[in-house]
Amino acid sequence: MSFSFKNQVALVTGAASGMGLAASKAFATSGASVVMVDINEEAVVNAAAEINAAGHSAIGIRCNVANIDEVKAMVDQAVATFGRIDAAFNNAGVQSPVAETAIAEPEDYDFVMDINLRGIWNCMKYELIQMKKQGSGAIVNNSSLGGLVGIAERGIYHASKHGVVGLTKSAGLEYAPQNIRVNAICPGIIETPMVSGMLESQPEAMAELMKDVPIKRLGRAEEIADAVLWLCSPASTFVIGHALPVDGGYTVR
Repeated sequence: MSFSFKNQVALVTGAASGMGLAASKAFATSGASVVMVDINEEAVVNAAAEINAAGHSAIGIRCNVANIDEVKAMVDQAVATFGRIDAAFNNAGVQSPVAETAIAEPEDYDFVMDINLRGIWNCMKYELIQMKKQGSGAIVNNSSLGGLVGIAERGIYHASKHGVVGLTKSAGLEYAPQNIRVNAICPGIIETPMVSGMLESQPEAMAELMKDVPIKRLGRAEEIADAVLWLCSPASTFVIGHALPVDGGYTVR
């Protein structure tokens, strides 16, 4: 899918691999300058260097999205470097261990919520402050099919992703009058390093999930990137506060 983001700036978290890396590359090849953010400094700096070597424009910044001070500093650096933020894909996230609600560990709950939900709130806060100054912008938050349905023994993860959908809808209402669009995507089971780890560590659980995917294959990170760029582009200017499933049909069963 082809979009033009010439003379625009895109910020992507969780950008060193998987969906974040695919979206970063897609923004770059569409003309945007890309701020690539990840907790793995070496990986994100190397990924940005590859994009620059291909003739595009990118910087890599280390940031723990759960730390609001680091997020503010990251957004400040992005604006100091490129002058603005036109599009943001808040993608950084983690999985939770498979566990029944009654035996799940409090530290797992705190870890997942800090990154998957607080991390997106942190990023939105400072992205929105900048976009309000500009008078425009588009934000896409990465939820999950887990933000739309429940699955046994995945309560912590699904709670965090349902929270992302709620944040997105509320912010969408707040900022639409200010020419800032906030939406979410809800990916299904996508071929990423995170999912590869789940396939290895939880093969039976993953096999059960795959039974319910009508298209009968894993999604590709590039398919998620296409959806992200569409939601940030002029092709979707009447889409506000939407949680878009990109899941091979999982949630329409």
